[in-house]
Amino acid sequence: MQVGELLAGLDLATRASAERPYTIVNFVASADGHAAFQGRSRWLSDDADRELFHGLREHVDAVMAGTGTLRTERYGRLVRDPERRRRRAESGLSPDPVACIISRSGVVPTDIPLFADPDSLVVVFAPGELDTSNLAAQVEVVRLDPGELTLTTMMRRLRSDFGVRTLLCEGGPILFGALLREDLVDELFLSIAPKLTGGGSAPAITAGAELSELRVLSLVWALELHGALYLRYSTTS
Repeated sequence: MQVGELLAGLDLATRASAERPYTIVNFVASADGHAAFQGRSRWLSDDADRELFHGLREHVDAVMAGTGTLRTERYGRLVRDPERRRRRAESGLSPDPVACIISRSGVVPTDIPLFADPDSLVVVFAPGELDTSNLAAQVEVVRLDPGELTLTTMMRRLRSDFGVRTLLCEGGPILFGALLREDLVDELFLSIAPKLTGGGSAPAITAGAELSELRVLSLVWALELHGALYLRYSTTS
């Protein structure tokens, strides 16, 4: 069994509610629980994890990432492979997922390749205006007052205004932690690399304030390949 086979029949859209998108989170972590090594997640990844990463993007309406992750990983076009784009079109999806960004500071890394791609649709939730005149990408700014700038509000607007049924969050840890605190995560896909980072400043896959109570997960499936584990969890029993 390979990762691609497990994802082949993935049907998330039917699980979406009328209020918000069905939301999945994808992370890779070291065996000692860290989400990066030397500041980058790429050192923890492998071929199967990359297949999971791109395979999940293939199945969703939108992808969300925090501004720090966008800047560090230098996001570009979300689905590049022609075969994946073809399969998306055949299943009724646009060739590229919508890129979703929330910025409470109003600072957005517009110098990353994503904003230079004319085929990319980017939705930015921010407290103020964003100068999009020199950006090649199609950018829509949803301006919200600071008190309204919550993930719950953003999710509702994505569902009602942009028709987003399924949303993939790719981090970082602060964003994942915030989603958990607002009870907005439906599934977690977690790759555990057989590698140790040795501590340091690398974060865990969640950050921010501690939850008021433990969140219990239900294992949907688990795959072991070459010592690495690929896990799919549901947040509802």
